[in-house]
Amino acid sequence: MNLVQNRIVVKVGTSTLTNDLGQPDLRAYDHLALVCSDIQNQGYQVVLVSSGAIATGVSKLGLGQKPSSMPLKQAAAAVGQCRNMFLYDKFFGDYDKTIGQILLNASDIEQEEKKENLTNTFNTLLELGIIPIVNENDSVSYTEIESKDRLFGDNDMLSAVVSILVRAKKLVIFSDIDGFYNRDPRLYPDAELISRIDVIDDKVQELAGGAGSRRGTGGMKTKLQAAALASANGIDTIVTNGKKPENLYDIVHGKPVGTLFKGRIL
Repeated sequence: MNLVQNRIVVKVGTSTLTNDLGQPDLRAYDHLALVCSDIQNQGYQVVLVSSGAIATGVSKLGLGQKPSSMPLKQAAAAVGQCRNMFLYDKFFGDYDKTIGQILLNASDIEQEEKKENLTNTFNTLLELGIIPIVNENDSVSYTEIESKDRLFGDNDMLSAVVSILVRAKKLVIFSDIDGFYNRDPRLYPDAELISRIDVIDDKVQELAGGAGSRRGTGGMKTKLQAAALASANGIDTIVTNGKKPENLYDIVHGKPVGTLFKGRIL
């Protein structure tokens, strides 16, 4: 696949965008918008894949916790998506950037005509200097909320699919830890960060573990799946800490940050 060298996809999760009370972390939104805008000013085309719709909707509706019923989850997603885009529009606007919203379902990727139209939309937005903000369409796609083995895996897999669609050179997946470790650093203080992984074999898979934080639903397992898909298409995938978006400066200049899954063509 012929990759666009100055094109980068950034995925940010719920745990990065919300605080311990489940409220939007305004500093996180602002910091992310600042760095992404500055990266674009340096000549890069940026696509942002963002989670957080259900969590911010739960907060906006005053529900206290994530609902169990599907209609209420979808209602929270609908409200939260509006809130997310309002915050993104406000903070990116502060840095003189224009954003566009793209909400996806599985059929948008699986049907060839829709896929082609989607690719054309991405390319046009990026050529116009617009930063696309991408999310799963949770308000209508109940199977993606409900299934334990979702196609997009809490947007980690979605970010890999988007990276392939737009032929990005790099995919950056923000996590709530600094990268991929040999064991969970939240449980084992002596855990060691693995700076580079060239082959995702069974041993690496075993290290992935289970789910992540209580507000997000994706953990290292889904990030590893996303890295495997993206790297198999030649895309360099970096997993790093979402609370440090300034790491993007080093990443675009090829400096070691977090864990690099080196892109290769199978």
